[in-house]
Amino acid sequence: MTVDRQELRARIDDERDRMVDFLRTLVRTPSVTGDEAAVQEHVVEKFESLGLTPDVWEPDPDALRDHPAYFETTSSVEHGYEGRPNVAAVREGAGEGRSLGLSGHVDVVPVDADEWTYDPWGAEVADGRLYGRGSADMKGGIAAFVHAVEMLDDLGVDLAGDLVLQTTIEEEDGGVGGVLSALERGYQPDAAIISEPWEIPNVGIASAGAMYFRVTVGGRSSHAARGHEGVNAIEKALPIIEELVALDRERKERIRYQLILNRDPDADSTNLNVGTFHSGEWPSTVPSEAVFECRIGWPPGETRPEIREQILDAVDAAVEDDPWLSAHPPELEWFGWNADPHEVSVDEKITRLVTRHAESVTGREGSFVGGDAGLDERFYNRYYDIPAPTMGPSGANIHGADEYVEIDSLVETAQALALTAVDWCGTVD
Repeated sequence: MTVDRQELRARIDDERDRMVDFLRTLVRTPSVTGDEAAVQEHVVEKFESLGLTPDVWEPDPDALRDHPAYFETTSSVEHGYEGRPNVAAVREGAGEGRSLGLSGHVDVVPVDADEWTYDPWGAEVADGRLYGRGSADMKGGIAAFVHAVEMLDDLGVDLAGDLVLQTTIEEEDGGVGGVLSALERGYQPDAAIISEPWEIPNVGIASAGAMYFRVTVGGRSSHAARGHEGVNAIEKALPIIEELVALDRERKERIRYQLILNRDPDADSTNLNVGTFHSGEWPSTVPSEAVFECRIGWPPGETRPEIREQILDAVDAAVEDDPWLSAHPPELEWFGWNADPHEVSVDEKITRLVTRHAESVTGREGSFVGGDAGLDERFYNRYYDIPAPTMGPSGANIHGADEYVEIDSLVETAQALALTAVDWCGTVD
């Protein structure tokens, strides 16, 4: 069939309130990583309203454990996977066209409500923006791709290939129980698009590697007044932190990744952050242990073993210069996030297609961006050879107070996704 593209774009715009209403339902349902079940119920209802048959399942870590992308996420340790379902549904094609996956994560990061001007779970609309946790990252993108499919249905557009729609859990903690579980369940389309908020018409083609590590430094306790009898673990931890800070500085000066700079010329291409520090129980006691945790992120170009070696070398450098640390070596432990980076070729057909439509619906030229955050796209690209670019709405304050998404950009995202689906999957008479 011949698709009237202007009619499709107009219908998506004219019916935007349906998309916004669904997004408000999603945002008003808190779904901090580890507690995603309630919001997935709304997704199931929505898929059923589209005449689809949702597949709802909980991840099985035992079935994933031998996969090279597997790691034990922090949320799986704390919450397990029971009661944390993924949802997928297939809009079956009417011919032999290529299949396309449209995917998004429903989990969000926590909020400090005292920092917010708006109710973080209120989904309030003001000045063309919808405010709330997850409005941009990334329930807005989910609402956009669902709206695109709903409008294809409204206009009776029969695609030749399948559309695989899915909403997954725990992306904010690594995505092992989410997209990886879905891929292993058999949802492996010919290409996929994840509608993360990359500010349409930008198209994301890379993600960062990311790993967490913990350093435990031992000392010897004593009364502070008899401090010479003890060894202060905090003081012994500081030289190690200084070496890690120096490593971070050296890496920032050495590593430049253009896709990150395309989005923000002032951004660093790599980062090593000391995120937590815990030691001591009483001001008048010399602490016998200090524990700090870090995250290191890096763009494509290095492997996880190479990064681990650099961290170990930095810790060893501090140990070698300190007799106490040499005799009582600190413990270095890797935990949580353990992801390699990825990059999709700009020459992939799906990349060129989604770029063309993102630019056409916005009337603006976009940039290829990415490489500064760990993303679910890596599972498709690195382990299943499925190209998966990112294209999604504009917003701000992601992971911060007063997060919002721009409603006009949601409309543009839905339009670009619908047109991409038409051209990628093909249509039938």
